[in-house]
Amino acid sequence: MRTLDVIVAVLLVVGGLNWGLVGLFDFDLVATLFGSMPAVQNAVYVLVGLSAVYQIIGLKGIQSRWHVS
Repeated sequence: MRTLDVIVAVLLVVGGLNWGLVGLFDFDLVATLFGSMPAVQNAVYVLVGLSAVYQIIGLKGIQSRWHVS
């Protein structure tokens, strides 16, 4: 599960940075990178959203796996 935790964390950082860019500069990095591939663009957005849900649901389990009190 630690691998999944790291993947989820990376996706959340990517999503957070993308939203920061959208808010500050009206620049959507995901749309810029994958604009010609709307299915990939939507998949990235869905994966970021699912990562957030995973973090919310599994926060206690993640803390115990990483030995954080």
